[in-house]
Amino acid sequence: MMGALYLAYQYFRYHCVKTALLVTAITLVFWLPLTIQLLIDRTAEQLMARADQTPLVVGRHGSPLELVLNTLYFRSDTPAPMPYADVENLESMRLAEAIPLYVRFHSQQFPIVGTTLSYFDYRRHQFASGRSMALLGEAVIGAQVAESLGIGVGDSVISSPESVFDIAGIYPLKMPVVGVLKRSFGPDDKAIFTDIKTTWVIEGLGHGHQDLNQGSAVRQILKKDGDIIIANASVQNWNEITPDNIDSFHFHGDLRQLPISSVIPVPQSDKAAVLLQGRFAAPDLDNQIVRTQIVMQELLDTVFTVRNYVVIAVTVIGGATLLVAALVFMLSMRLRHNEVESLTRIGASRGQVTVLLAAEVVVVIVASSLLATALFICSQRFGVALLQQWLIA
Repeated sequence: MMGALYLAYQYFRYHCVKTALLVTAITLVFWLPLTIQLLIDRTAEQLMARADQTPLVVGRHGSPLELVLNTLYFRSDTPAPMPYADVENLESMRLAEAIPLYVRFHSQQFPIVGTTLSYFDYRRHQFASGRSMALLGEAVIGAQVAESLGIGVGDSVISSPESVFDIAGIYPLKMPVVGVLKRSFGPDDKAIFTDIKTTWVIEGLGHGHQDLNQGSAVRQILKKDGDIIIANASVQNWNEITPDNIDSFHFHGDLRQLPISSVIPVPQSDKAAVLLQGRFAAPDLDNQIVRTQIVMQELLDTVFTVRNYVVIAVTVIGGATLLVAALVFMLSMRLRHNEVESLTRIGASRGQVTVLLAAEVVVVIVASSLLATALFICSQRFGVALLQQWLIA
């Protein structure tokens, strides 16, 4: 028996490339279907956990899915804007605390989330370094942002223009980083947080410029009527908010009418949550309230349907791969006919020859099974995190 196994070992050494290809192919057949189901299930759990933590979202009428993805995961296009006055109207109901969000702009590939300090308390965030934003223009970054950009407290991030052909005069805003959040293993890790007013400055709804009452700015004034000064386009606008120029920043129009993308209501109790949903039941209201669990479950049902088709396709391909592997084994037996005859002539028994021929099949299947098991265990531990980082990059 040992002699037959020794010969089988020597055969594998000689045909190492063929053996490696067979082991790799069969490993993928065993590993892929299970891993696809695992990764989708784990990702679905994380998505639903975010939705469970934030059961309600308020926004303008439109796509509920777009509203939820923008509010919870900072993905998708910006939903139709709603005025900031709706935040005050929501809080006036005395049923929930209202946390406004304005998710429209980016710095490189990372979303800039305009919100209030209540958001950090609501998400139970802790700071790895620094503090929360306190002044106009300050930014707090997630752990993934800090790691990817290699920045921290004391550095800066710059908002990206929405379009290369933006001629509206909206300047990129340079924002100092005053805090870095601890890793939460969620969408907040890859977001940049600012005050709501800072996002309005990015949009151009607020700005700061040189003092037109100074003597050096006289040539830039077109008309002056009391306190109203009309200047030409050569007036210098600040693209960074500093202690020296922060007093020059101002907003035109009623702040209550400036836009936000959505509101997270935090009900005081389950009863308050039910009453709040009832307040938005009227069809003639401008805003809607969305139950995030229902929206995400509908999305995941679609994902699971696609997953089933993918698993079926992978299984069919895997079956075909196994048939090809069986054909390789059979052809290998045919090619080894002369080898078998030589072994028989030198005194090898039929059992020893059978062990020798079967060793190739058994070793390949056992090695593939062990390798697939090891890969599946690694997928359980690191698969979801690696997948999320790959999607973020």
